Amino acid sequence: MAKGNGKTEVNLDLDRELPAAEDEETGPISITGKAADESAASETEKLRAERDALLDRLARLQAEFDNARKRAVREQQEFREYAAADVIKNFLPILDSFERALKAGGDSSSNSNEFRNGIELIYRQFQDALQKIGVQPIVSVGQPFDPRVHEAVEMVDTTEVPDHHVLDELQRGYKYKERLLRPAMVRVARNARG
Repeated sequence: MAKGNGKTEVNLDLDRELPAAEDEETGPISITGKAADESAASETEKLRAERDALLDRLARLQAEFDNARKRAVREQQEFREYAAADVIKNFLPILDSFERALKAGGDSSSNSNEFRNGIELIYRQFQDALQKIGVQPIVSVGQPFDPRVHEAVEMVDTTEVPDHHVLDELQRGYKYKERLLRPAMVRVARNARG
């Protein structure tokens, strides 16, 4: 055996066996390496578990959101279908009054004045029902012509009203909560006086 750096030389048959680790430095390194590998594997498993939990939570939240969206669409559709119910209820008494007026008008003994009073009553009920839901008639006669709410059917030469004022209303216009439902069809005055 030859002396080298203070260590003994060991003759080994390298094809058959490897020498045991005698160096103090290699022992702790390999243990630390194993612990680091185990720690990294443990950390990886924790991260995988956390990822899986988050993906599961995401899938549940997406399903919950989708269900809420579908429910909102369904409720909106039901609201549209039944929104007219309150409006229709306001018109049922008017329908009843029309039926009574028609029955009274058919009697030969009924007075035409009573019939007219009945129809006027129905007209007032109808106006009240429309007013309750926010429908307002557009005042036209005597007002200056406004193309936003009036539709001119005819220009009439006259000196009875000022120029470009509504002379006559052929069909009443209506607004629903400040939105135009139908413009008033009117005759407009035209005169040379201005």
